[in-house]
Amino acid sequence: MRRLLTYLRPYRWHVATAVGILIAASGLALVGPWLTKIAIDQAFPEGDLRLLALLAAVYVGSMLVAAVLEYARTLLTTWIGQRVMEDLRGQIFGHLQRLELAFFDRNPVGRLMTRVTSDVEALNEMFTSGVVTIFGDVFTIGAIVTAMLILDWRLALVTFTVLPLVFASAWLFRTRVRRAYRDIRLRLARINAFLQERITGMSVTQLFRQEEQTFDRFEKINRDHLSAHLKSITYYALFFPTVEILAAVAMALIIWYGGSESLRGAMTVGTIAAFLQYARRFFRPIQDLSEKYNILQSAMASSERVFRLLDREPHPVESEPEVAQAGHERVGTGIAETADPAIPTVPTRGGRIEFRNVWFRYGDMESDAAPADAEDVDWVLQDVSFTIEPGQRIAIVGATGAGKSTLINLLMRFYRSQRGTIFLDDTDISLVPASDVRSRMGLVLQDVYLFSDTVLRNIDLGRPGVGAREVEEAARRVGVAAYVDRLPGGYEQRLGERGSNLSAGERQLLSFARALAGDPDLLILDEATSAVDSEIEARIEMALEALMEGRTSLVIAHRLSTIRNADRILVMHHGEIRETGTHEELLELGGLYTRLYRLQFAGSPSAA
Repeated sequence: MRRLLTYLRPYRWHVATAVGILIAASGLALVGPWLTKIAIDQAFPEGDLRLLALLAAVYVGSMLVAAVLEYARTLLTTWIGQRVMEDLRGQIFGHLQRLELAFFDRNPVGRLMTRVTSDVEALNEMFTSGVVTIFGDVFTIGAIVTAMLILDWRLALVTFTVLPLVFASAWLFRTRVRRAYRDIRLRLARINAFLQERITGMSVTQLFRQEEQTFDRFEKINRDHLSAHLKSITYYALFFPTVEILAAVAMALIIWYGGSESLRGAMTVGTIAAFLQYARRFFRPIQDLSEKYNILQSAMASSERVFRLLDREPHPVESEPEVAQAGHERVGTGIAETADPAIPTVPTRGGRIEFRNVWFRYGDMESDAAPADAEDVDWVLQDVSFTIEPGQRIAIVGATGAGKSTLINLLMRFYRSQRGTIFLDDTDISLVPASDVRSRMGLVLQDVYLFSDTVLRNIDLGRPGVGAREVEEAARRVGVAAYVDRLPGGYEQRLGERGSNLSAGERQLLSFARALAGDPDLLILDEATSAVDSEIEARIEMALEALMEGRTSLVIAHRLSTIRNADRILVMHHGEIRETGTHEELLELGGLYTRLYRLQFAGSPSAA
């Protein structure tokens, strides 16, 4: 709760105003019963109509003022809650963008969406109708207690005898409902994760006729969510009537003790009537607090999950390197860079790449590598070393799972190696901000991801220095301009989700234009032509011949026909580089590359 309240700091004057309104409203809550006492003890016995009219006017006036204050409080607290939620959502999303890819490998998208949507919404309800309102309820209770003690302290103490039972009930409710709300948030995250995965893969579900089995699995997850909700409702349903019963007991004690004192002439009937009203108003905020407890426990369960996410420190692979942290200052949700000569930088041109004794395994990114002699370590890369000189075109081939794409992931700093060093222009990339390394590179993946945005935005991605002219030039050079011109909106045409209104080949060409629009030093192609037909592949290859000129290029390809003109080919097998050389040299060697080549071109004229 203390941590949540820090989000109110930018709006402290608005909160102070809201609290002031609540204090004023708490004072108005005392007016009605006090007026009742005066009416019964003075106006009625004396038949004073003027006093009765004055009391009625004051009562109506107090109700009107209370209504205005309630209107102002609702607007203000809702505004505060919405602003806090805007800040929190921005912080969570900014933090997610700085986490390493290994985190997303282990956490389903639906679960993370729950953090930004449902969990934040639970906190919104707490800020809107929880925290500030609780202050108002507490002030109201304090004001009523003061008024009751002033009226008659003995009758007040008799009324308060039920409070220990109220507090005991609240404590039991608190311990159980927090656990129930944790279960609710967990099961809601599972529902979102399942829905995201199944809706995305709906074509596979329908193709293999898995609708019934998928529904049965969803029904089980949905039923678990229902059970968790019913448990929390049970606790709430028990607590609220318990407070009602204790309030009724308190009012019975007032009637019993106050009535006996009135019969002896030690207490007026007006005092008893005022006490009955105060008792009802005293337990009303307690009942409200029970409802706020419901909101608070949901918010606590959500905040635990949100803060657990925010407390996960981005690995240096995504954030600024450890040696450079002193030269950076955190501002809001990002990192503001400051000039510091101690931070290494890479030259703006060049493009020399060196892998030196690199070992890597997927898994726990937080732990160090196992000892070198450990045989049970599942290494994806084992002691990989090679060098690419500026302007060279290097191809990497190998069977599926050989470690080809892992090399790209390490070079782009999506992951970090457990051992060894990767150099870019003789600078260790682990000592350079990841954004600086990636700004040097143009990457085209096999699985093209396009956003639900315009063609122009999908190519420029809002990068500084990449405008409409650069986008159109890149599109022309890769041969996609003709396709774009045929779209109704041209470069302003909005694409469907993941570019669903384009063919696979058109999406691939757009990804080429995206990579080349920024004029990168290094061009990295990971199975970039595997999803296109022969005609488009030929067009891409013609464009690449000109585009790779003067750039360091790293090409991963299953189609060996696309890499014959590479300056050097690296052949990987089980995470190791087994062969290296040109196309002709490797064929003469008669090793792994020759075997791959013959398997791919068996029976074709070129294989002869």
